[in-house]
Amino acid sequence: SNDSVTQPPSPSSQPRPTHPALGWVGFVWGLGGVLLLLVSPIWRLALVGLEAVSMPLTWVHWLALAAWVPFMAYSEGYRGFQKGFSPRVAIRAIFLLSNPTPLRTALAPLFCIGYFDIARRRQIAVIAVTSVVILFIVAVRLLPQPWRGLVDLGVVVGLGWGLAALLSFVHQGFKRGLDLPDALPQKADKARNHAELPLPPGQ
Repeated sequence: SNDSVTQPPSPSSQPRPTHPALGWVGFVWGLGGVLLLLVSPIWRLALVGLEAVSMPLTWVHWLALAAWVPFMAYSEGYRGFQKGFSPRVAIRAIFLLSNPTPLRTALAPLFCIGYFDIARRRQIAVIAVTSVVILFIVAVRLLPQPWRGLVDLGVVVGLGWGLAALLSFVHQGFKRGLDLPDALPQKADKARNHAELPLPPGQ
């Protein structure tokens, strides 16, 4: 029936973690590390942005800001985070609960982002995006105020969108699971190729 396709597997079919404590450590460290990577620049860049809007601005500055913020909300927030980064991090963080290893747990934030134990093409894409982001950050820092702050405000909107999307996907994963096989390690057992919470014994 269609229910077998649209509904998550029954509790009895969910994988039991062999090392539940290690899995939870990996989940908390991985998700927490990624959240910190988002919250920290949101705070720092927001301060620079507020400094910029407190300066005397011309209509050109306001027009640029009015165009830049929606652009970053769509390109960075929606396309970059909601459609790519956020669900990938969420599913890999939850995947750690049932599939921990010492390496994955120790480097959990890097695992969640997708720097290793992921399809090669996806790994290359993650590294490429990271490189572009670093170059963008360096370039923006060379801008004088208020332009630097105006650019940063758009980035803050995109990062904030990504943060909200990540928390939403984690919540979704806890409630009914997430299905994104190409974000998971290629050697994972097919029965574990859904990121779902391991149930406590007896449930």
